[in-house]
Amino acid sequence: MNYTLDFASLLSNDYPGLILRGVATTLEMTALAWLLAFGLGSLLTVLRTLKIKALDYLIVLYIAFHRNVPMLVHILLWYFGIAAIMPASINDRINILGGEFFYSTIAIGLVTAAYVSEDLRSAIRAIPVGQMEASRTLGLNYLRSMRKIILPQAFIISIPTLTNQTLLLFKNTSLAMAIGLIELTGAGREIESATFKTFEVYFVVTVLYLAISLVLMFLGAHLSKRSAFRAK
Repeated sequence: MNYTLDFASLLSNDYPGLILRGVATTLEMTALAWLLAFGLGSLLTVLRTLKIKALDYLIVLYIAFHRNVPMLVHILLWYFGIAAIMPASINDRINILGGEFFYSTIAIGLVTAAYVSEDLRSAIRAIPVGQMEASRTLGLNYLRSMRKIILPQAFIISIPTLTNQTLLLFKNTSLAMAIGLIELTGAGREIESATFKTFEVYFVVTVLYLAISLVLMFLGAHLSKRSAFRAK
């Protein structure tokens, strides 16, 4: 029996609206998780440069834990584990606002922060030591030297790797489907369950993921070129 393609059925009911809401949820989660990852990753990088042994061990442990445990396990740990030990009043408020969204965003952001920290740390190693020494002779303290001189250069150097991390973060948001979040993949599953149009639904979902990924890649490449041009 031949399979007949029927993309028109995806335009009925509220299926287009469900897909658009899924895309919006995915992008919102990507943006919030990226801000968490970028901010925390930058902080961890600066703290490691202080070369305080006890602190360095803790950060290394954090990075090892988040890089060596699957992303899905982190999401499940936060949604089922961390939520279970939280005070009921706090957990109830989170669930009212959207527990699936909150916990999955936190989990994805924390995992990505470990990778961002390592990328920035590698970039800092590529910056000549003399730049820190020069900034200190100009009267800047260590933290101001990092913030004004070293980190901006590290960000520029690591734009390609940070772009890759952003792409991975964006794609990893699909794992939140496992705890019931209706993001893009979750929306596709809901429509497929109602219509049984498996190929059509996941073809559309695939095209949307590809389109957004290409936009992110273009933005990363454009930012890298602009930064390189300004550095000349």
